[in-house]
Amino acid sequence: MKSTLFLLSATAIAFVFGASNPVVADQARFDSLADLPFEQNRPTPETAAALLSELKFQQATQAYLWALPLINTLGMKYGSEATFGAGYNVLPVWKERLDPKTLVTTPNSDVIYAMSYVDMGETGPVVFEAPPNLQGILLDFWQRPIPVDGGKFAGDVGLPGPDAGKGGKFLVLPPGYAGDVPDGYYVYRSGTNNLFIFLRAFYNDPNDLQPAVSLMEQAKVYPLNLPAAERKPMQFPNASGVAANMLPRADISAFEQLKWLVDSEGRNLADADGLGILANAGLVAAQPFTPDAETKAILDAAAKTGYKMSRAIGRMPVVNGRDYRVWNDRQWLNPVNNATEPGPEKSMDLSFRNRKAGFTEVVPRAWFSTDYYSISPGMVSQTPGRGAAYQITFNDADGEPLRGDGSYKLTLPANVPAKLFWSLTLYEAENASGLATEARRFPSLGSRDKPVQNADGTTDLYVGPKAPDGKQTNWLPTAPERGFFAILRLYGPEEAAINYSWKPGDLEKVK
Repeated sequence: MKSTLFLLSATAIAFVFGASNPVVADQARFDSLADLPFEQNRPTPETAAALLSELKFQQATQAYLWALPLINTLGMKYGSEATFGAGYNVLPVWKERLDPKTLVTTPNSDVIYAMSYVDMGETGPVVFEAPPNLQGILLDFWQRPIPVDGGKFAGDVGLPGPDAGKGGKFLVLPPGYAGDVPDGYYVYRSGTNNLFIFLRAFYNDPNDLQPAVSLMEQAKVYPLNLPAAERKPMQFPNASGVAANMLPRADISAFEQLKWLVDSEGRNLADADGLGILANAGLVAAQPFTPDAETKAILDAAAKTGYKMSRAIGRMPVVNGRDYRVWNDRQWLNPVNNATEPGPEKSMDLSFRNRKAGFTEVVPRAWFSTDYYSISPGMVSQTPGRGAAYQITFNDADGEPLRGDGSYKLTLPANVPAKLFWSLTLYEAENASGLATEARRFPSLGSRDKPVQNADGTTDLYVGPKAPDGKQTNWLPTAPERGFFAILRLYGPEEAAINYSWKPGDLEKVK
């Protein structure tokens, strides 16, 4: 690890000579690479070793960031299957809502979740049967909503999908499928062999979840070409309250999981340039992945660095020139439907491709995969009463990061424009999983919890380590030693949410 040692010493030298400013220190580090010595117009052996080691580190770090949607999905798959079992028939359901024991990116504990993973390279085409009123998304492993024959829909199942909430049979075809397509199905054509099924069922009463759970347990998943008598019976393990790490991995295991996917997908996974990015990290289909000790150390460091870079990217309010602020005088952000691009047509599609220029916007994609997972046209619908409006904030009203030892008040104006419900959820600042506290099992508070309203119809929510006197009903606890961020969700957003005329306050510090 000569290059790492060299860079560390260069940074140390920068500080010795008074470069206490991180920008100056970084420039000294960059210059230390640029100024490595050549002799006889060629790199010295020491220079070559340092540069090639640095190259390997940089390539692996960029591969991590480029592949972050895949790493996010793989973290969920590996964590789920290690805990709840694997197979097309295994559909874990969070039957008592999703609490912080499940580590996963920004989950919503105000709906009933179910998620599963199917490798169509093994099963062939897959049928998903949904009962009426079940909401879901069918995604490939890039978390792109899968296009539906006819061109009007992508990914969505349920009210915003082709079934319009009536349920039905949904046929997912693997890449390049050229066989017969039977009648009677909504046909989805996936970009990857591996399929991610993400389902949600809504409940009306937090004290009566059974109707939503029963609806979820009517779902079926099975290979198209497998006779009914040979299909495995569905399994619906209860995932609530069970410890499971479904987060993107931040060490060499991220590359090990990617290697499995590269072998599973081959050329389906990306174009030639994309496969080349993975190959630079040693990930080539059907070739052994046996890095030596030095390369393992570099890959491990690259994964940790890429992960930390993603945490920095995922806090940026402006990305590639796009201002993610929903309102110019507020801290709330939205990376998809933000006020700077009003109307249904955005400059970037849901696969993060720049519509005008034709390239994939890798940094915005990494931003999204740091703070969210899964997206579909239905989720970002501009039709009043459908979809959801998400606002995320990392800072208080003064622009300071939200701290676990701080106390805050958030005021929601009267008549919250959410046809179904609204909720505020808190998340761990680093890994974006639900904020775990001893004071409350679920890190969310919403309209169905019936918080007390003020006389003028506004609602004050309190966030902090202790509830203010008499405000227990309107309080969400924090963990004093851990930073956090918050997401405000409006389900079934009405016109005032879509045109941004309804504007929540920021989280204001309370002494």
